[in-house]
Amino acid sequence: MAVVEFTVRLFVQFLAFLGQVAALAGETLLSIGAGRIRLRLVIQQIAEIGFRSQLVVIVTGGFTGAVFTAQAFFQFDVLNMETAVGPVVALSMFRELGPVLAGVMVAGRVGAAMTAEIGTMKVTQQIDALRALAVNPVDYLVVPRALAMFISMPFLVVECAGFGILASYYVGVEVLGIQGAYFFANTQKFSESSDIIMTLVKGFFFAGIVVFISCREGLEAKNGAVGVGRATTATVVNCSLAILIVNFFLTMALNIVFPAG
Repeated sequence: MAVVEFTVRLFVQFLAFLGQVAALAGETLLSIGAGRIRLRLVIQQIAEIGFRSQLVVIVTGGFTGAVFTAQAFFQFDVLNMETAVGPVVALSMFRELGPVLAGVMVAGRVGAAMTAEIGTMKVTQQIDALRALAVNPVDYLVVPRALAMFISMPFLVVECAGFGILASYYVGVEVLGIQGAYFFANTQKFSESSDIIMTLVKGFFFAGIVVFISCREGLEAKNGAVGVGRATTATVVNCSLAILIVNFFLTMALNIVFPAG
C-alpha cells in the first residue's frame, strides 16, 4: 500500500511539474507575441548562451566524432568496410549525437547558471522588487533567455555535429589510413539536407526544454542558498533526462518524415 501511495504521489508531482513548465512556456510565448522584448538583454544572453558555449560544444563534438570513428573503424576493418566509417559517423552526429550531446552540455553549463541566477534573485526577494516596480519577472528574466536559447541552440548543435565530422575525417584519414577520397565521397553520398534539418529541429526542441525547465526551477527556488543549490542540481538532472526521453520520440517521428537514405 505504501508503494502505491508513493507512486501516486510521485506521478502527481510529475504532472504538477509538467504543468508549471507548460504554464511558464505559454506565458513566455504570449509575452513574445505581445512584443514585450528587451533587445539589449536578448543580445547579452546570446553572447552568454551561444558564444561562450562554443568551446564546450566544439570539444564535445570533436572528441565524440574522433572516438566514434576509431571504434567504428576497428569493427568495420574486420569486414573490409572501412569506407563506411564516414557515412556512419556523419549520420550519427547529425541525427543523434550532435543534438543530444550539445543539449546536455548546454544544460549543464547554461541551464545551471540560469537557475542559480534566477534562484538567487528569488531567495533574496529581488523578484518581489521587480513586481513592486510593475515589472513582469517573466518579461524581464525569462523572455530574453528563451529568445537567446532558441536562436543559439540550433547553431550549437550544428557546430557540435560539424566538428565531430571534421574530427572523424582527420582521425579516419590521417591516423587510421582510410582513403580520403572514398571517405569524403561516401560521406557526401549518404548525407542529405534532411539530416541537417533533423539536427535543427532537435536543437529547437532541446532549447525549449533547457530554458523553461531552468527558469522554472529558478523561479520556484526557496530556503536560501540550500534551495538554490538543490534547484541547480534538479535543473541539470531534469534537463538531461528530458532531452534523452524527448529525443527518442523526436527520432521516431522525424525518421518517418525524413527517412535515412
